[in-house]
Amino acid sequence: MKTIGILGGMSAASTQTYYRELCNLTRNQLGGLHSPELLIRSLDFAQIEALQMDGDWDAAGAILNSEAKALQNGGASFILLATNTMHKLTDQMMQDVDVPLLHIADATADAINSAGLKAPGLMATAFTMEQSFYTDRLIAAGLKPVVPQDDDRAETHRIIYEELCKDITTNESEATYISIAGRLLETGADCLILGCTEVGMLLNQGNVDVPVFDTTLIHCEAALKMALT
Repeated sequence: MKTIGILGGMSAASTQTYYRELCNLTRNQLGGLHSPELLIRSLDFAQIEALQMDGDWDAAGAILNSEAKALQNGGASFILLATNTMHKLTDQMMQDVDVPLLHIADATADAINSAGLKAPGLMATAFTMEQSFYTDRLIAAGLKPVVPQDDDRAETHRIIYEELCKDITTNESEATYISIAGRLLETGADCLILGCTEVGMLLNQGNVDVPVFDTTLIHCEAALKMALT
């Protein structure tokens, strides 16, 4: 089994999900006492969030680059960036890093295409919904992503940062997310991308009426497949 390097902590809640899901997937696939070979570097999200809010993406990218090199030097065979938003910085992050990055948007696009769907609704941070670094990769894979309207984007983003990143879930926010998802379906979405690693804390196949693609779970499944080949 190859060693999976996870760069996480953005937020800690999502990194906990990565660890749990990779352990569950490995045990289910290999049986017995098997567990994944992992290296995890978990950052202080308060520092990263401050750089996001200040728009200082170069400084954030420098941090990710340093940490990617640390994972490589620690023996990681490939790297997972355990956050959708920070994939904005993958070019800078992977400078002078020789091991590959398993990109979360590419893994998600592959899963959607395999299901024969084409118009995914995207619920994520404002950065991921409004900037092109993520949607461009979906479009390059032949998909036609649908994003929420302005107010819904703002509320999706607020709940992520003020609640989900702090491990807070409420019935009210779940109802809000279900309503936003419903409006995406009304505007033509044929499936839903949970495009922030915390959105799955509120939405799942049980409360959405179209196929749901949880990027965290998809990323983990693709990572285990890569680790075992």
